[in-house]
Amino acid sequence: MGIFIDFLLEPLQYAFMVRGLVASVMVGIVCAVVGTYVVLRGMAFFGDALAHAILPGIAVGYLVGDGAREPLFWWALIAAILSSLGIGVISRSTKIKEDTAIGIIFAGMFALGVALISTVRSYTVDLAHFLFGDVLGVRAGDLWLIAIFGGLELLAILAFYKEFMLLSFDPILAVTLRLPVRLLEFLLLILIAVTIVVSLQTVGVALMVAMLVTPAATAYLLTKRLPVMMTIAATIASISGVIGLYLSYYLSIASGSAIVLTCTAAFGLVWGIQSLRKAI
Repeated sequence: MGIFIDFLLEPLQYAFMVRGLVASVMVGIVCAVVGTYVVLRGMAFFGDALAHAILPGIAVGYLVGDGAREPLFWWALIAAILSSLGIGVISRSTKIKEDTAIGIIFAGMFALGVALISTVRSYTVDLAHFLFGDVLGVRAGDLWLIAIFGGLELLAILAFYKEFMLLSFDPILAVTLRLPVRLLEFLLLILIAVTIVVSLQTVGVALMVAMLVTPAATAYLLTKRLPVMMTIAATIASISGVIGLYLSYYLSIASGSAIVLTCTAAFGLVWGIQSLRKAI
């Protein structure tokens, strides 16, 4: 018992581990709740594209801030919101389908980001943590940003819970009831964009879609009730964040990868158990 307690307490003697754990839990909850709508509406490709489309914002923030990390969040947020709205406008005002619009914006923004990043000689070192995550580098100011924007997102989802639920399960009925469907869809796109930026430092651009999709997909295997699904997804994401950080500490592996692998293992376990039950 004493060995187990030492195992749990040893990482907590470091302030960066405590901040990382707090950030992982907060980000996990926000990603899971927003990710529920991503899974229900089949928007995984949108989330992946948007995570990569913020690269120009990161690059501009880095160049404008002369290497400082503070401006990166705000420029990434601007790029994410503009990209999400651009996808929405193109897909809804032209004959082009949404997946095509996503591909256009994703490719263009990603190429612009790579072009801008390539002008930074030391980008392989300075910006790598935004590509692959650096939750152990989270500072007190970052925690406040995650808490404020994450809290605002959860409040928005709570305020429009019924509308988002109807839009996800029966969009035709939503139109029939004369709900502002287009505005609600744009609001959801913005919420996904903000979630990606808030989660950027935790798991990075490359792994962001996993935090949006995997916990929610795991919960979807267990229940079809939206509130229960959100609760299960948030629990899985939070626990995965904690376990992933402990694995990162003791196995000396990348923290973002450890968190995502833990989420994936949880999905595999649930899927395996359900498949076994069906086979029996």
